[in-house]
Amino acid sequence: MIKNDVYRNKFLNRHPKKIISKSIVTIIMFIAGIMMLLPFIWMLSTSFKIQADVYKFPIEWIPKRWNFNNYKEVWLNQNPPFYVYYLNSIKITIICVVGELLTSSLAGYGFARLDFKGRDKIFLLYLGTMMIPFQVLMVPRFMLFRWLGIYNTHWALILPGLFTTLGVFLLRQFFMTIPFELSESAKIDGASELRTYWQIILPLAKPALASLAILSFVWRWNDYEGPLIFLTNRKLYTIPLGLTNFIDEMGGQQDTLIMAASVSALLPILIVFFIGQNYFIEGITAGSIKG
Repeated sequence: MIKNDVYRNKFLNRHPKKIISKSIVTIIMFIAGIMMLLPFIWMLSTSFKIQADVYKFPIEWIPKRWNFNNYKEVWLNQNPPFYVYYLNSIKITIICVVGELLTSSLAGYGFARLDFKGRDKIFLLYLGTMMIPFQVLMVPRFMLFRWLGIYNTHWALILPGLFTTLGVFLLRQFFMTIPFELSESAKIDGASELRTYWQIILPLAKPALASLAILSFVWRWNDYEGPLIFLTNRKLYTIPLGLTNFIDEMGGQQDTLIMAASVSALLPILIVFFIGQNYFIEGITAGSIKG
């Protein structure tokens, strides 16, 4: 105990400038973090207020008159109710996330663990498609989906979401960090490539899979352009499109209802991120070790 105190005192005496600078940076970052959270705190607080208390000054961060009917009004008394948008977004997002994890892991495994002619060139060519903006593909997709008869259906959003270049890239990078000796040992034991992929490589890739799942979930949940272009039936709308129409219908006169709808739209993203944040950080850092 005495030795620890001596070492601490020596460190404080030798590095006072570093300690002061780190303390200042910590305080600045704390203040910046609080300022970034203030709009979300105001949004949550407003969602439980009555309209007359929204613009009171000073701001009532904790409402004096709680109004839980805002959420009831948003979820049940709209046309269509807000839960319809929720169910549509959940359906599309879950199918896209699961499909993307499957296709990206298979392709990433092939590019990282299988040795075939032209593998690296094909991978670079595949990565080159990331430079093509979505706006360039909107018209061809619109015409193709109308020809296939899936325009104004959820399949117009689900099918393109099952394949992503970014997912293949992230998983390929992570798979390359896994020792190749594991695959060779599995082959010696008589395991096929599919069994090696499913029982050995995938369990070790949980951080990368979780990272991709979070990224994909956030992207699909917040997608606005796709539903705007390919959906016309209001009962098929997703959260972003339904929320935008809801705000337009309110005309800025019902801030409490708008904030209640916004909190409802944001909540699933926060839940998913908090559940998988440790895997997310581990997967992103591990995937960047080897290129």
